[in-house]
Amino acid sequence: MTSREYNSAVELYADNIFRFAVKQLRNEMVANDIVQETFTKVWIKHEEVKFEKVKSYLFTTAYNTIVDWWKKENRSGDIEHVGEVVSDSSLNVDLQEILQEALERLPEIQKTVVLLRDYEGYNYSEIAEITNLSESQVKVYIFRARKALKDYIKRLDLVI
Repeated sequence: MTSREYNSAVELYADNIFRFAVKQLRNEMVANDIVQETFTKVWIKHEEVKFEKVKSYLFTTAYNTIVDWWKKENRSGDIEHVGEVVSDSSLNVDLQEILQEALERLPEIQKTVVLLRDYEGYNYSEIAEITNLSESQVKVYIFRARKALKDYIKRLDLVI
């Protein structure tokens, strides 16, 4: 990949990777760090990466960087509010907040595949390549995640 193609990749995909990281981490500062680290890693290997495959390579790198960050934070014990669920008992509950709470309850892999599929628009084979899963595993995780999201959102006590 040439430096011109690399710069083009930054323009095309930086915002998408940032959105993906924010949805995963719920922290804009860390998401910015993930984006920067992702593009740094890609630049280091830019001669090995073909521009046609850069989107998949970027998201795979971002996903692995997020996983590494979680492992580091969990090991060091510096992460705050892990697994904390905010409940809103007021009558004016925002559906977006409920959806975010539901996403936070999903296992990491289910959350990742749903975000890649439904928020970023990747197809099953691209998600499989990014996450190093088989296509059938991706489909199963997406099915289970959507079912869990639907069940969580349907609960009457969340909207009353």
